[in-house]
Amino acid sequence: MASKVVKRAYKYRFYPTVEQAEQLARTFGCVRYVYNRGLAERSRAWTQEQRRISYAESDKLLTQWKRDPATEWLTEPSKGPLQAALRNLQGAFDKFWRKQAGYPQFKKKSKSKESATYFANCFTFRHGRIKLAKQSEALDIRWSRPLPDDVEPSQVTVSRDSRGRYHISILVEETITGHASTDTTIGLDAGITTLYALSTGEKVSNPRHERRDRARMAKAQRVLSKKQKGSSNRAKARLRVARIHARIADRRRDHLHKLSTRLVAENQVIAIEDLSVRNMVRNRSLSRAISDASWSEFRAMLEYKADWYGRTVVAIDRFYPSSKTCSTCGRINDSMPLRVRDWTCACGAFHDRDINAAKNIRAAGLAVLACGDGVRPSRS
Repeated sequence: MASKVVKRAYKYRFYPTVEQAEQLARTFGCVRYVYNRGLAERSRAWTQEQRRISYAESDKLLTQWKRDPATEWLTEPSKGPLQAALRNLQGAFDKFWRKQAGYPQFKKKSKSKESATYFANCFTFRHGRIKLAKQSEALDIRWSRPLPDDVEPSQVTVSRDSRGRYHISILVEETITGHASTDTTIGLDAGITTLYALSTGEKVSNPRHERRDRARMAKAQRVLSKKQKGSSNRAKARLRVARIHARIADRRRDHLHKLSTRLVAENQVIAIEDLSVRNMVRNRSLSRAISDASWSEFRAMLEYKADWYGRTVVAIDRFYPSSKTCSTCGRINDSMPLRVRDWTCACGAFHDRDINAAKNIRAAGLAVLACGDGVRPSRS
């Protein structure tokens, strides 16, 4: 079993004091301001002078903004989060120039997630306690799981979500030992009623977390819509809506983590479909169910965990007719409507639609792995 050094983030919840919460709120505001002003300067330089501003130039501009009496409040937070905002802006432009994303957008003051990143010289980590720069006390972190032994965090990211919860994500370099090699291979067919059908014949049911809380969500949103804008009652109602959203997201993520961890531990090769989720959610009848299934997030989990533990994830072409093909004789049916859940092939083989598709995906994945035909670039 080979070992591999990877960068891994450990996320914990923490409870700031009143002073720390106020200082973090100012930091979040300064981070947003620096990002937006950096974006405005870059846009102006390109529009008026046809030149690009580099990260180094942006950093010099940040020094000038701090010396300007009108924006001297930028000296209140640590310099690390402000420089990290400019690095994030540089990364956004890099993706834009490579045509991997659209033009960077200005950040609005939002009641959703806000975050700030601190580099190694902007926080201290001693005896299992973390203290951020320009704060007098260490953070009250709930260590739900221990950090690996003998590791030093290289950076931490502090965030506040729409529910008002504070989290800290600690980035470390960790040596991970891969799983023992196995001959087991598996194919996965994504669905809605059944979240995933496995080529082994197992079906993983879809918990449908959003549907289970849909009535509570609808009631909370109706209450919110009737509150006067800017009132304290509206703020309380918005918080109730955010709590329901957070509950749904937390349960969904937990379920996907457990499933992806099990599949990576048990199988050497995992074959999946290269689904175009962005196009599929345009179907208004199925968009809510598809979003709740979170296929893209699950695929991302499979890919990075497989990379950590020495496994292989193969994505087959999205146009491969896995549902219409008989996994026994290879005959391809002309059509296979969604309402057909089981069928009998002309060769006499009886198929469950989802299990049959998973078997075909497994066979196609092994073929792709062997000859490379139809391989698409990894989304990571």
